[in-house]
Amino acid sequence: MTELHPSTPTAPSRRTTLRAAAGGTLLLGLGLTGCRSAVAEAEAPATGAAGPKRGGTLTVAVNTDFTPALLFAQSGQSLQHRLIYNTLTRYDDRLEPRPELATSWEYAPDGRALTLRLRTGVVFHDGRPFTADDVVFAVKNLQNPARAAQLRSTAAAVTGFEKRGDHELTLRLAHPVNNLFDLFEFMIITDRNSVEDAVAGKRLNGTGPFRLASWRPGTGLSLTRNEKYWQPDRPYLDGVELRVIPQADALVSSLRTGQSQLSYAVPGRNLSTVTAVPELSVTQYDTGGGASYLGVNTSVDPLGDKTVRQALAWAVDRERVLDQVLGGYGLASATPWPKSSPAFTEAGRTHYRHDPGKARELLRSAGHTRLDLPLLHVNLPGETALAEAVQYDLKQIGVHVTLEPTDAATAQKRLISQTMPALWAMGHSFSQVQPSTLAVSAYPFNAAKNTSRFRSEAYSRAVREAWTSRATGAEANALRQRVTDTLLDEAFIIDLVIRGSVQVASRKLHGATLNKFSYLNLDDAYLAA
Repeated sequence: MTELHPSTPTAPSRRTTLRAAAGGTLLLGLGLTGCRSAVAEAEAPATGAAGPKRGGTLTVAVNTDFTPALLFAQSGQSLQHRLIYNTLTRYDDRLEPRPELATSWEYAPDGRALTLRLRTGVVFHDGRPFTADDVVFAVKNLQNPARAAQLRSTAAAVTGFEKRGDHELTLRLAHPVNNLFDLFEFMIITDRNSVEDAVAGKRLNGTGPFRLASWRPGTGLSLTRNEKYWQPDRPYLDGVELRVIPQADALVSSLRTGQSQLSYAVPGRNLSTVTAVPELSVTQYDTGGGASYLGVNTSVDPLGDKTVRQALAWAVDRERVLDQVLGGYGLASATPWPKSSPAFTEAGRTHYRHDPGKARELLRSAGHTRLDLPLLHVNLPGETALAEAVQYDLKQIGVHVTLEPTDAATAQKRLISQTMPALWAMGHSFSQVQPSTLAVSAYPFNAAKNTSRFRSEAYSRAVREAWTSRATGAEANALRQRVTDTLLDEAFIIDLVIRGSVQVASRKLHGATLNKFSYLNLDDAYLAA
């Protein structure tokens, strides 16, 4: 019998589905069952007795190329992970874990051990059987400091392994953690015999529904159907092409003309164009797959003064960012939590509003009337629009920023290595799962070592207590609130807008879904006229 973690939250999330017709009606508050695609749920025509159609190749338009060195990190290039690899479990929309390569699990009463029963009959693409040894390797791989992996702290909490044959494994924990299933959904199961080839981009050997046929740097990945996949008769598709199209206009044109059938990379300001195309469906998942934020390097003078950082937080017009940068798709928020998170509060969301007068007053109280600072951003259309919006608002309070456009891979490496300039505008994830994961795993927020170089014993203590506690109800809420209060007060990361994944898809496509870390799942996807 499957036993869920005692601190697993059960608050449901919502979805917003938009009809792709000119002047169409905006439908709010429709319920999303599990993690199924809203397109498949609401837009698919009846398929008749024949059921889903087999065959065909799906082309997915992406705006960044595969970066092998970031294979074990969650980033903008993670979309392909679930196509090639499986994970141990997968959350439904209520943050309750469901089986994938692990079929059931049971916690020890003290929360310091978890026994997993693993799926039998699973093989890697090269034919090697999947066993408990592959789970042991996957955990140890994320513990390796050489890997760029955000959930290393959670993986490091695993201090022992006890195997019972090839398909049962007990994980021993140094202390209880309440985000172990976040690790299981994040952690792709890779082949331990060829992992170095994987991070070099030479060979990607997984147990997933598709095999790597080729990677053409700058162009994209070609995947073919895995005939040995453990799910009977899946996948339906013969193949998947992930095509790199960094220019927004070209990406939109690819969707409009049918050259691509799916994308999650259409910038917000371009979404109004595709909603007017009858052949396309636009769906927003508002479970909070990410957020736009302004990062602050506290080691750069005068940003070590939290009064200055708070001034920046009051300066940005979040509603304008939401409308003009994201096309209205998202939620203006001063905290990282989506409404689906147990850490969400309306008071936290509105803690910082657009008040340039108050921002200028705070700057003056800190002894400044003008600051000149650099601001790094990814040189993609949506990220550039975000940086320009922040630049405009900061100028109104006397903070003049010089934009530093940077390619996505370099920006991610600088984020990880703590070599950001004074300011940067990017997106983060990890607030859509267990709240403790954000502050122990996400590079901008990590209490032990974050990109802002912010250090605080009080913050570290609040994070650890929220992470290791098995509390529920009001006690758990209080622990989470301490973390949120610190984030708002210290303002080393200034959240602006919660942005859910926005899916643009051909109406011929059915059954595409995302997991909580935005890994694309096409097990049940098919193309039909």
